[in-house]
Amino acid sequence: MEIWINPACSKCRGALSLLDAEGADYTVRRYLEDVPSPDEIRDVLGRLGLEPWDITRTGEADAKELGVKEWPRDAASRERWITALAEHPKLIQRPIITAQDGSAVVARSEEAVRDALGR
Repeated sequence: MEIWINPACSKCRGALSLLDAEGADYTVRRYLEDVPSPDEIRDVLGRLGLEPWDITRTGEADAKELGVKEWPRDAASRERWITALAEHPKLIQRPIITAQDGSAVVARSEEAVRDALGR
């Protein structure tokens, strides 16, 4: 199990605390420092069953500067979104846990973290 975190994020810290309390075996990836490649983002999106716009933090300054809220959300624009996430990792929703069964969850709630633990 791997968890993508921003240490400054309270949701990330909460997820880590819950994982620790449950004795989970996991690896931490500080994705702002160890930036995921476009291929890794595609892989996680497949595991999540989501599209890149579903995990984009559109309220971030970088998102506003890029104007992502106005970008089309369609198959033709998918790579543009993935490139933006790879070039501006602050835009990636957090935390993301890749579960042992090959799936993944955006773990912003205790229920989502527990869901990942149960997989």
